[in-house]
Amino acid sequence: MKKLMIYGATGYTGRMVAEHATKSGTPVVLGGRSTGPLAELASKLDVEYRVFALDDSALIDFSLTDVAVIINAAGPFMRTAKPLMEASIRNGAHYIDTAAELDSYRLAEQLDAEAKAAGVMLMPGGGGSVAMLGSLAGHAVARVQDPRRIRIALHVAGGMSRGSAISATENMTTETLARVDGELVTVANSIQKLDFGQGAVDSFQVTLPDLITIWRATGVPHIETFVHVTGGGFPQGDLSTLPDGPTEQERLENRYQAVVEVTDADGTVVRSILDTVNGYSFTAIAVAEAGRRVLAGEARPGFQTPADLFGNGFAETIADTKIVDV
Repeated sequence: MKKLMIYGATGYTGRMVAEHATKSGTPVVLGGRSTGPLAELASKLDVEYRVFALDDSALIDFSLTDVAVIINAAGPFMRTAKPLMEASIRNGAHYIDTAAELDSYRLAEQLDAEAKAAGVMLMPGGGGSVAMLGSLAGHAVARVQDPRRIRIALHVAGGMSRGSAISATENMTTETLARVDGELVTVANSIQKLDFGQGAVDSFQVTLPDLITIWRATGVPHIETFVHVTGGGFPQGDLSTLPDGPTEQERLENRYQAVVEVTDADGTVVRSILDTVNGYSFTAIAVAEAGRRVLAGEARPGFQTPADLFGNGFAETIADTKIVDV
């Protein structure tokens, strides 16, 4: 039987992904670098595990012998995406990850032709903001005849996990990008007012991977991405001392929202709002569901996005998620 491997399964997000995947009955094998934590989690979930680092191609290939789909939950992805994407292509296994860093998506673009030739799918961002915002953008784009511009923003609430904070710091860039006439270009950072459903608030323009994924899925030539942060914000100091991640209660108390404005060629503007569970909860549920569906045969070779592969309604199949047109 072909299996779903979750690499980085003992991390904060990886554990939640593994729990959701096993609850759905998906045949799972855990992967990672440390025997002790992997053995403990595997025993708890009653699944097998395999220990391997990412600097030994032969051992990686041996560990993927009966694996049809890999979920990479091991950040920082600037270190893990390349060896695992390349291993996926070598071994004919589809690749999914939970990355929020632009480099993983640029890498998938670079490996697109090679992956297609191997019949392998690369889906960075199978859960998280890419699945949320891609579904929201696709939904709103379908409401107009000739979409020309997208402004999309994510409201991030509550604290960050230790792994997310470290990944964000290592991948932090002062360059703000936007999609202009179909090209990624550097733009002046701006603060704009966007309404997530309770009045307009300041939202900061940032470089999100959705500049790549939404463009690939919709073809809209002008795209800008923003965030509005409440709660803990970005942690300061020694990030290694942070707790593993938000508690279950903290996740329940901090839902995420997103808003999109799509401008048609005739100047018409439509707006839609997404409301969902906390981002960490959404990511784990969504990427586990993506893995289950890909293992069941829903896949296309090459670089794919969740909304393009599964449809604009994908986010609304996850937990308590809804999209409202306003």
